[in-house]
Amino acid sequence: MAKIKTERQYNAACERIEELLKLVGNDTPTDDKNFIELDLLSDLVADYEEVNYPVEEPVLANVIKLRMFEMGINQTKLSELLEVSPSRVSEYLTGKSEPTLSVARNLSRKLGISASVVLGV
Repeated sequence: MAKIKTERQYNAACERIEELLKLVGNDTPTDDKNFIELDLLSDLVADYEEVNYPVEEPVLANVIKLRMFEMGINQTKLSELLEVSPSRVSEYLTGKSEPTLSVARNLSRKLGISASVVLGV
């Protein structure tokens, strides 16, 4: 099977995908030529991106900050939620300290953060 080898090919494939997305919908039959082309190009682009644009594991401090933003809470409210001091929360957010197992459990449960992210595995 063909592979995308250059950034130029990648960009061309992405542009074509954008064009095809306008032509293919949820009700498009799987044997439609546009559907088939879109499916093949999507796989090629995904393979290229996996090698050239790998997704890094999220940093716990950044995930906590994002959840705080999404929940509309500040450090003080988070410290109450986790039952730790505001200074301890500050240490988590700056990466100076890692949460204990008990706090990690609360982060996962109360903030809805994946345990694998909280534990760094």
